[in-house]
Amino acid sequence: MTMTRKIILPIVLLAVAMVLGSCGSTKNVAYFKNSDSIDLSASRMLYDARIMPKDQLTITVSTTDDQAAVPFNLTVPTPYTANQRSSYSQAMLQSYLVDNEGNIDFPIIGTVHLGGLTKSEAEQLIQTKIKPYMSATENPIVTVRMSSYSISVLGEVTRPGSYQVSREKITILEALAQAGDLTIYGVRNRVKLIREDASGQKAIHVLNLNDAGIINSPYYYLQQNDVVYVEPNKVKAQNSSVGSMTTLWFSATSILISLTSLLYNILK
Repeated sequence: MTMTRKIILPIVLLAVAMVLGSCGSTKNVAYFKNSDSIDLSASRMLYDARIMPKDQLTITVSTTDDQAAVPFNLTVPTPYTANQRSSYSQAMLQSYLVDNEGNIDFPIIGTVHLGGLTKSEAEQLIQTKIKPYMSATENPIVTVRMSSYSISVLGEVTRPGSYQVSREKITILEALAQAGDLTIYGVRNRVKLIREDASGQKAIHVLNLNDAGIINSPYYYLQQNDVVYVEPNKVKAQNSSVGSMTTLWFSATSILISLTSLLYNILK
């Protein structure tokens, strides 16, 4: 009976320690714990994404005279197969790739610098440059869309992966929601945001989701190609270590029992 108690006691203590560790890790689970004391007046602004190198842009020019807009709409025919013969359907708009200097090559007017501009600023710039090529009565409408706006969410979230942003605007909370939110093991006060600027310089910013002041943060809205990483807490690391050690001990014990049985059969 004494030997049994010696074996059971360490197991009980280990279980109690793991339970207490798990309870202690829940203290930082809640978001926005200080929301009552935060001044949100600074967050009263509408976010506009800015065009970055390597962005894919779709640019459409519309005019009252359809023929006036044709030279400025870069199109490519779409191939399809019918009755075993290759043919082409109605042409579709071709996207523009912004180069490392922030430029695109636009029909008729040539090189246009769009890097760092919002969509509305880019639309106004292109409109100004193409108007001299049209009649004085024509007022072209330029529409710019980003076709490559995506973000990535990694680490302790339910569904890690890359996500397309169709409306070209997303907050850190919306990104985490798309990834199924943080797991219970995610560290909420040290969420890391990896961002690359227009010059290629990369930076890591640490965000505290427990603090409601994140709404006023310049990193509340994500830029295209941002990467969000949620690191695991100590409980996840400990559980992983305990699981590995348990498997190792069981394997070692099994081997020892097999060797002991073999030696006993040989020497008896």
